[in-house]
Amino acid sequence: MKFKTVILAAGKGTRMESDLPKVLHKVCDKSMIRHVIDNAKEAGATDICVIVGYKGELVREEIKDLDVTIVEQKEQLGTGHAVKCAADFIGNDGDTLILCGDTPLIKAETLKSLYEIHKKEENGVTVLSAILDDPKGYGRIIRDASGDFMKITEDKDCTDEERKTKEINSGMYVFNSADLSRSLSLLKNDNVQGEYYLTDTIYIIKDSGKRVNATAVNDTDEILGVNTKLQLGEAEEIMRRR
Repeated sequence: MKFKTVILAAGKGTRMESDLPKVLHKVCDKSMIRHVIDNAKEAGATDICVIVGYKGELVREEIKDLDVTIVEQKEQLGTGHAVKCAADFIGNDGDTLILCGDTPLIKAETLKSLYEIHKKEENGVTVLSAILDDPKGYGRIIRDASGDFMKITEDKDCTDEERKTKEINSGMYVFNSADLSRSLSLLKNDNVQGEYYLTDTIYIIKDSGKRVNATAVNDTDEILGVNTKLQLGEAEEIMRRR
């Protein structure tokens, strides 16, 4: 299995209440960014690109011994903008896995399975989802009556009915590289935040007639994003248990 991987690692992580870039905080004596890079490589990634931003020089220093491409996101203008910074790396060949630098618990076998499903279904994009008892705060995967993927609705934008949905977006995806490149070129930032959202590329791809689907992870711990010291402690505890 061969695919490229882009890892989003540009954020400051304000809620960590630390001057250190969020992805450099350690889980079991290893930085979160190194956990994610190692898991991507173990899953079969041939080339890895890390998007740095806040105190990017510290992140560069942390991973300088690893065989990865580093791209700087000079302004934090959303997830879509971050991936757009890696447009040359993504190109039009094969497939591209998008990961978050603050999800150290994601397993290599889960990423392999996600990629296999993506190829088998010949999807333009495959979303890694999860079924949560308490999905509050997460974007929901909305499906039609046949169970086919319709859209992702952010928690704050959900209708009362949509809010009952327990399937959520993990923020991790596999894209057909050509479809991703084309959709990134069409992204707009006409929203309240003035940001470019990566999720908008999914609708561009779907509207072009390509298949989009979501597949749920078996172990919901894997998609835990670390945004606070408390969540860092939770991730540490889960990894030690493993």
